[in-house]
Amino acid sequence: MLLKYFYDKKLAQASYMVGCQAKGEAVIVDPARDIAPYLEAAEAEGLEIVGALETHIHADYVSGAREMAERLNATLYLSDEGDENWKYAYLDGLPHQLVKDGDKFELGNLTFEVMHTPGHTPESISFLLTDGGAQADEPIGIFTGDFVFAGDIGRPDLLEKAAGIEGTSLAGAYEMFDSLERFKLLPDFLQVWPAHGAGSACGKSLGAVPSSTTGYEKRFNWALQYADKEQFARDLIDGQPEPPSYFAVMKHVNKVGPALVKELAPPEELTDAAEVKASIDKGMQVIDTRDYSQFAAGHLPGTVNIPFGGSFPNWAGWLVDYDRPLVLLVGEGQSLQEIITALQSVGIDSAEAVMQAETALAQSAENESFPEIEPEQAAEEMKKDHVAVLDVRNLSEYNEANIAGAKHLMLGTLPERLDEVPAGQTILVHCGSGLRSAIACSVLQANGIKDVVNLAGGYNAWAERVRPQTAASSS
Repeated sequence: MLLKYFYDKKLAQASYMVGCQAKGEAVIVDPARDIAPYLEAAEAEGLEIVGALETHIHADYVSGAREMAERLNATLYLSDEGDENWKYAYLDGLPHQLVKDGDKFELGNLTFEVMHTPGHTPESISFLLTDGGAQADEPIGIFTGDFVFAGDIGRPDLLEKAAGIEGTSLAGAYEMFDSLERFKLLPDFLQVWPAHGAGSACGKSLGAVPSSTTGYEKRFNWALQYADKEQFARDLIDGQPEPPSYFAVMKHVNKVGPALVKELAPPEELTDAAEVKASIDKGMQVIDTRDYSQFAAGHLPGTVNIPFGGSFPNWAGWLVDYDRPLVLLVGEGQSLQEIITALQSVGIDSAEAVMQAETALAQSAENESFPEIEPEQAAEEMKKDHVAVLDVRNLSEYNEANIAGAKHLMLGTLPERLDEVPAGQTILVHCGSGLRSAIACSVLQANGIKDVVNLAGGYNAWAERVRPQTAASSS
């Protein structure tokens, strides 16, 4: 048996290649939309990819299942659990097998057994893997998807908070409790292979280790320590992070079937900054992917900064309007293809044009900027009546500790809540470290709120350098 781990750090998303070397075939568990890494690995191992297994209809990234079926004629093994709202709608003409709790299927010497594990979503399933080639008659491990993570479990509130299906959080929490009771009956030696790691919004305290065991999770995972279903449900729902707004889009896309990557046209290359300005005037959105310090020093009016880095797909999903065409301003040394792939991983297929950011900036006569000030200077500025403090961190961060008098508007919700930004004042924006607040400054300026200032180092620097002085002076 071959087991190979793939991890997308930008999405905190894990997928797996499971191969029967005796038969020369492999399947992919929870494939990402970009299937190139799987093809490369299969070629290196001398395997043919013949199937894709999916644990549920994903909400945080675009699945590569349809891509594999169309391009490779791979058989899709998909959940047939849940009601009519949780059925795949793109399977006509594609090789597939719908599976339910207790179903089994084979890949050479390997046997997969389906375990229905609802809670995160109604149709969620896990796959128990038995390696017959090792003469084993018990499973070696379980692919849990978004059911059990290392140190955490899947959240049950996404349907209600992101998709707007009222009353589903509590019902999902109850289902999760029952699913965990079944999980507790599994042998302690089973390896646990989850679909996400630390940084994913699919749970609230995911561990950073790539795998675990059932025995370890039974003993140390906070969510497996409950005997009272009501208390479990309350604690599971409480404190979950804000679900990204694009999760509802992803759930729909993965249900009806994403577009094939080969069918997506590459963006047109622009050479004149006037074309970028014309695009903005026509209602298109322009995203500048340079580092936030470069953007702060100078940028085209009307553009939003989402730096291309580890959290790029997440913030793109939050801030990009899926219904509007997109223009990209790409910084020197950045890879356009990597940026396009990251956008497509969260279903943003609307990039119609691209221009080199520095060239556009040099050609434009109407560039903007915004200052970044140190915490000590910010403390002095805050004493002035015309300065308002805007905190764009997550609600849990704000509730834990905040600057007195700060207005809280989480970054991802900012475009829809601009009317709540104090009018006629200088807006001093902060997050935890200075990155999210810089993005927020760009959103504000792009929407006509020009007098903005970014707090260098964010609340972390404020708490370290200013808060102790304030406490000392008041004692």
